[in-house]
Amino acid sequence: MRDTFFKTLTELADENKNIEVVTGDLGFGVLKPFWEAHPDQMINAGIAEQNLTSVAAGMALEGKTVFTYSIGNFPTLRCLEQIRNDCAYHNANVKVICVGGGFVYGSLGMSHHATEDIAVMRSLPNVTVLCPGDLVEAEAVTRAIAKYPGTCYVRLGRGGEKRIHESLPDFRIGKAIPVSEGEKVAIFSTGAIFEEVEIAQETLKENGITPTVYTFPTVKPIDKEVITKIAATHELIVTCEEHNLSGGFGSAVAEVLAELPSHARLLRIGMNDEYSTLVGDQKYLRDQYGMSGEKIAQRILLEVK
Repeated sequence: MRDTFFKTLTELADENKNIEVVTGDLGFGVLKPFWEAHPDQMINAGIAEQNLTSVAAGMALEGKTVFTYSIGNFPTLRCLEQIRNDCAYHNANVKVICVGGGFVYGSLGMSHHATEDIAVMRSLPNVTVLCPGDLVEAEAVTRAIAKYPGTCYVRLGRGGEKRIHESLPDFRIGKAIPVSEGEKVAIFSTGAIFEEVEIAQETLKENGITPTVYTFPTVKPIDKEVITKIAATHELIVTCEEHNLSGGFGSAVAEVLAELPSHARLLRIGMNDEYSTLVGDQKYLRDQYGMSGEKIAQRILLEVK
């Protein structure tokens, strides 16, 4: 996703000289095409994410569209106060980009496991939260936020994510995207965990269950219309996220369901309000914490039997 993001951003910067990138002294391999094409539209602020965010806010309030870029928790949790006070409060046109959501940097331990970022960012007023699920969604999100006013948070995977869509000509911030139609069970996913959802979907079909599947590249504002429609026509809604269950994507769906007069049951799959004490690659940690395709399918089968 990160290569797609910067390829798209470079194209956008060709047309818009107000686009700026501020990085925290990393990502130079993937950033190289951008800085070679637009050396005057990129700043390396050093390993100082709080300063980086305040610099971005100042530039945005002077008319720039500024993308801050770092890995995991660094562009979010490390500089939360600056995002809240300097960016969101002023509706500053700052786009906070995290590469490596969830367990992408699993081998580096819990300091690099981004498993609370969605909850924290969506709790801030004036912050739009997006988690693309594949390269097509990543490109669509990048193009959309470049034109979208105010502060945005985008959570990217690292790379190698499976393609979900051929194209998204009608992409809109705040709208979920249908992947497949089924009955009784619906699976909602956000971010790169979709590759596990696809595995789970095949296992469910082998067991006589054909689920409806949606991806939610936007977590805030959440697509209330789709949730309401599916809740009225299905028996079970399953949310999948590579994130803590407290306050994350599943919580956003639950908030909508709680205000409906009647609705489908809800099963949330993600981290059970804990930090990972394990170290390993992304696939290993997903499996250990119940987010692999096989374990997602097992949880759903237990619910429907």
